[in-house]
Amino acid sequence: MGSYRSVNTLRESTIGLFKTELIKPRRPWRALSDVELATAEYVDWDNHRRLHGGTGRVPPVEYENSHCLTTTKPQVTTNS
Repeated sequence: MGSYRSVNTLRESTIGLFKTELIKPRRPWRALSDVELATAEYVDWDNHRRLHGGTGRVPPVEYENSHCLTTTKPQVTTNS
């Protein structure tokens, strides 16, 4: 049950942040397509340019790439 609560809390926190940073400041919205485009831009910014404290002040994509490069072990191949 604890894992469900953690996921639910994270989801609620993310939705609250999204509404505070994007939805409320830009209202009124003219059409659903405007919200959809703004959401895609927000997600792109959040993943590629926003500095996250939990990742050492680097964007998540850079952190993930660095993590993969330092933790991925080379594949062993056999000659057949």
